[in-house]
Amino acid sequence: MSESTTALRFDEVSIRYGDREIVSPTSLSIAKGEFVCIIGPSGCGKTTLLRAAAGFVQPMSGMVWRGDVKIKKPCREAAFVFQDYGRALLPWRTVGGNVALALEAAKIPKAKRNKRIAEVLATVGLTQHADKFPVQLSGGMQQRVQIARCLAQSPDVLLMDEPFGALDAMTRESLQDELARLVAKTGLTVLFVTHDLEEAIYLGDRVIALQTNPGKGLDKDWQSVAQIMDVKLPRARNQLTTREDPEFLRLRRELYQFLGH
Repeated sequence: MSESTTALRFDEVSIRYGDREIVSPTSLSIAKGEFVCIIGPSGCGKTTLLRAAAGFVQPMSGMVWRGDVKIKKPCREAAFVFQDYGRALLPWRTVGGNVALALEAAKIPKAKRNKRIAEVLATVGLTQHADKFPVQLSGGMQQRVQIARCLAQSPDVLLMDEPFGALDAMTRESLQDELARLVAKTGLTVLFVTHDLEEAIYLGDRVIALQTNPGKGLDKDWQSVAQIMDVKLPRARNQLTTREDPEFLRLRRELYQFLGH
């Protein structure tokens, strides 16, 4: 994969908290426009790796690149969607006001903000809710607001930390399909962390499975990335027929076996 087609690259990235190594030397390349899902047991470093891609966490060794730029701090080209949408939104601001945060941070002139806010709210189906406050919205709608705020900053990469994990099954499936359509329309690159194996297969072009770092005394050749699977299921995907596809079931079985289910 050439640098011109690479959106994100992890070069021998190792991350430590205190005396514990959370992510062992990890190398990955993610192509522009690719949807990559990360799975693995709790404590394996999924979110830590995502935060390194956002510039929230600095590696102990190695480097994360966005194209040919070293990631040393957060930037508007990489937008982060948090799992806890309730805390990610400001309760005293309306839907439109929350989306405006990204534009204020980017110092977009006030005269140009309303048009951009209207555009992204239309993209996520919230045009009629611009003047409501987060408390007046369902969980699924609040998560759409957070996604809209990320889109407002016109990112190249969308980093998503279990964004649908706290939602009910029907809302989660609806947002999975909305996200897939949005990515197909915009060409965004997505790095998506989830505990849900079926969600990873349904959304991803590839699924990266991590294994938990054993901590002190580990073998020098230990790698956090245990398995990478290509998902060759056709798009657009369907919640019923895709999940019944023999290839979907094969990948699901393989991932379940990997995680010890």
